[in-house]
Amino acid sequence: METRKLQIAQLESRIALFASTRKLPNPPTGWVKAIRLALGMSLEQLADKLSVSKQSVHSIEKREKEGAVTLRTLRETARALDMDFVYGFVPKEGSLDLYIENKARLLAQEIVLRTSNNMKLEEQENSKERLYKAIEERTHIIKEGLPKALWD
Repeated sequence: METRKLQIAQLESRIALFASTRKLPNPPTGWVKAIRLALGMSLEQLADKLSVSKQSVHSIEKREKEGAVTLRTLRETARALDMDFVYGFVPKEGSLDLYIENKARLLAQEIVLRTSNNMKLEEQENSKERLYKAIEERTHIIKEGLPKALWD
């Protein structure tokens, strides 16, 4: 379990570096074409650097814009442009910890409310405060254990 916490902590520090870029839109033409044009580089010049045809570079730019280009192609193109290709994942919540917390809370609510409904049928209904506390406790237990069921 400690290994998983360490992995999460290490990823959190990397994700934090990407967090601000999540809000930045890609250039409308795609990165390859935008950079090539900004540098004043022709299709033929980039094609020479990649050892491919002009049509192949045009295809790369088109596929990137459509979201159909491979990571390998982007990496090779970046190398030809003497640049680094960087990619990553950023949780919508902003951090892995919040992502896990939200998933754990949803699962905890499902578990606690299912039990609560059974108790209600037996006329042993819990108060809202008690349900809230039970959900918080179950969330903590789930978050600490990180069961595979969390991702179902």
